[in-house]
Amino acid sequence: MADPGVLAGRAALITGAASGIGRAAALMFAEAGASLVITDRSEAIEEAAAEIREAGGRAVALTGDAGSEADVAAAVQRCVSEYGRLDAVFANAGIGGALHKVLDQDVEEWAEVLRVNLIGCFLAIKHAAPVMRDAGGGSIVCTASVAGIASGAGPNPYSASKAGVISLVKTAANDLAGSGVRVNAVCPGLIETGMTKFWFDAARARGTEDRIGQLNPLRRHGHPEEIAAVALFLASDAASYVNGQAIAVDGGLTSSLPVVPPKPKAPAQ
Repeated sequence: MADPGVLAGRAALITGAASGIGRAAALMFAEAGASLVITDRSEAIEEAAAEIREAGGRAVALTGDAGSEADVAAAVQRCVSEYGRLDAVFANAGIGGALHKVLDQDVEEWAEVLRVNLIGCFLAIKHAAPVMRDAGGGSIVCTASVAGIASGAGPNPYSASKAGVISLVKTAANDLAGSGVRVNAVCPGLIETGMTKFWFDAARARGTEDRIGQLNPLRRHGHPEEIAAVALFLASDAASYVNGQAIAVDGGLTSSLPVVPPKPKAPAQ
């Protein structure tokens, strides 16, 4: 549950908000007091906005492509025209790509994943940062991934795109030095969303659901709300001195190199 005053009087834009992490963030940001413009390629974005309004929040839904400059620019301008300001952006939209080995991948697949996942974050920064700068500051949060930190958490194009997002928030934060605009990333670990549904369904079908997330110290998978809570923190004044950072929210998965767990000791006779 979000503190209802954290984003009171502020306006925020969230991309990829029709489901998963984006939808959880939209509900949480609205509960924290933000007026929202939420976007997604899916028409289910209207349902997300309706849910926010039914709970007493303010939300405008736009159908658009996070990797389209025209759509991103229009979403930023809609937030300004609707609410007179733009204080926070959560550039969350992303796609996964196919699980092919690198030698079996094609340029078209790489280009599309990079367009949505990486260029989408660049476009959010490009169009939102000037508005925020002119108003005295703001916060831009991008969704990266633990797949951008190390191998083994996603397909090659996806992993490369998320590594790019991590680099982008660092370089952009420095390019915007002195502007009052902060740029950070959140790096989710294994979260149950539409993108990961196949893996969760397969584990449940095999009867191995209890092993999902077994490689991290918490021994469980994460939930969209746990990522949304960190995005909300980064968007708020509570993170006023956090800038150019990529924060892993992964149950501790990236805190260690792979190790062989010790064998349990035999019980004393």
